[in-house]
Amino acid sequence: MSPAATRILLAGARLRGRGLSTSAEPSPSPSLSPSQLPRGKRWDAVVIGGGHNGLAAAAYLARAGRSVSVLERRGVLGGAAVSESDLVPGFRFSRCSYLLSLLRPALIRELELERHGLKLLPRSPSSFTPCLDGRYLLLGPDAELNRSEIGKFSKKDAEAYPRYEEQLEKFCKLMDFVIDSPPPELRQLYHASMVDRMKDKVDKSVFWSKLLGIVMQQGQKDMVNFFDLLLSPASKVLNNWFEGDVLKATLATDAVIGTMAGVNTPGSGYVLLHHIMGETGGQRGVWAYVEGGMGSVSSAISKAALEAGVQIVTNAEVSQVMVDETTGKVQGVALADGTELHSSVVLSNATPYKTFVDLVPANTLPEEFLCAIKTADYSSATTKINVAVDALPQFRCCKNINRKGGPEHMGTIHIGSESMEEIDIAYKEAAGGFSSTRPVIEMTIPSVLDKTISPPGQHVINLFVQYTPYKLSEGSWQDPAVRKSFAERCFSLIDEYAPHFSSSVIGYDMLTPPDLEREFGLTGGNIFHGAMGLDSLFLMRPAKGWSDYRTPVKGLYLCGSGAHPGGGVMGAPGRNAAAVVLDDLKAR
Repeated sequence: MSPAATRILLAGARLRGRGLSTSAEPSPSPSLSPSQLPRGKRWDAVVIGGGHNGLAAAAYLARAGRSVSVLERRGVLGGAAVSESDLVPGFRFSRCSYLLSLLRPALIRELELERHGLKLLPRSPSSFTPCLDGRYLLLGPDAELNRSEIGKFSKKDAEAYPRYEEQLEKFCKLMDFVIDSPPPELRQLYHASMVDRMKDKVDKSVFWSKLLGIVMQQGQKDMVNFFDLLLSPASKVLNNWFEGDVLKATLATDAVIGTMAGVNTPGSGYVLLHHIMGETGGQRGVWAYVEGGMGSVSSAISKAALEAGVQIVTNAEVSQVMVDETTGKVQGVALADGTELHSSVVLSNATPYKTFVDLVPANTLPEEFLCAIKTADYSSATTKINVAVDALPQFRCCKNINRKGGPEHMGTIHIGSESMEEIDIAYKEAAGGFSSTRPVIEMTIPSVLDKTISPPGQHVINLFVQYTPYKLSEGSWQDPAVRKSFAERCFSLIDEYAPHFSSSVIGYDMLTPPDLEREFGLTGGNIFHGAMGLDSLFLMRPAKGWSDYRTPVKGLYLCGSGAHPGGGVMGAPGRNAAAVVLDDLKAR
């Protein structure tokens, strides 16, 4: 076993060694092994990767009557939206992603995910920021709670906060249309018929007309504010709205989470918007736990896919996309064991780098395109630590002891985020190649609401930690001592806010950026399949001229987070890519 999952059982004061087995959640319904695939079958489409986007794309294609096979390298489906058990015996961890809000409402409805077992557990309050001086800030969907809590720090901010939320709500409505639509790529269709070219022009005109109509509804002042948000550092946006350090820092975490960026990085305002434009139960910006962990999202989508006739294959590592040297068209894929699956359509849920550098044969792609893919920003500053504890943390700033869970345990707990300056210092250390001395930690405790993932009286705690550079200036993430030291640093920081947290730890599973790359195929450990800067969004994602899920290889499409509209468990890239593929198949 690689150090990708450092598991330390403190209760017995022993280290679980290499070679010990762990078990993932069983595939939610029948999946095949490569040896069980029908020989000689020609598929309408083959999907590389059984993450939630790949499964969603497959489900939509199969529901349209197409024969589809999904190939997943690991023995468990879900990609980064996965639940795995027995990393610490008796506990089930959402190993990578851990909250749900961005999953598109249309996808939930169309694939009937609730019928397939998806159960969301909304959180209220949704945010808790403890302070070392004894104060704390709770936030959530309750407007009166927000007013009261923010008012403890600033009456002015309490008055401004509803207006801030109202403005972001307007911006989210604008983004909904963009997210749910394939980008109107400007690339010339040299080989298309005259009829197809005319249809393409009409489709683009319709997109821009609809977008213009939505923009006109916003009004000039709102649009100026919208572009100010997109282009500005989160610090500027938040300083213009608020005066209280704790509130600004709490909100700023949404602008930097998952990125190698700081609160003063231009464009971080967009990342802030990206993380609040989802919804739960129709409530904008509300994040939920998923009963059974995030693997339940992938399970529900896979059930919808299987019901539609998709064949899902696990332990099936794709080694190459097969391309005809003469025509430049996709012929299918080859697996690492030599098995070949033939199809004129291949969708890749892998990162752009993995797809085009590792899987597509050399000398197949235009040099300019390949250069754009290779030089894209895949940097990561994220480490995920999944922790099993024998008791809930009790925070110094809370007078009452809540052993079964109080308001402070329900939502995201912001540790080391009392000011934007703290976040900026942590970022600058990582930019220099050092893991943050005082990391920025988002702690969640899903077992307070989800009783299926831990033994009675014990709990699962997710720590989403920043900043940890992929390559350290001193030491290596391969060194168990370095890994153990950083985990203990995080636990010690939590102890400052919740004494005795460290002593409650039964065991943990730790994933640094190199681990995320090795185990889950996330290039550079980037959870979004590539940075979410303004130069990497919409018509620029994954590369200029190729934002509409099509690629320079005819018949090869991207359907993962490396395509528009980007990262997060939203399913939009898979849903949109399937629509583009179906349009292309109709035109043949």
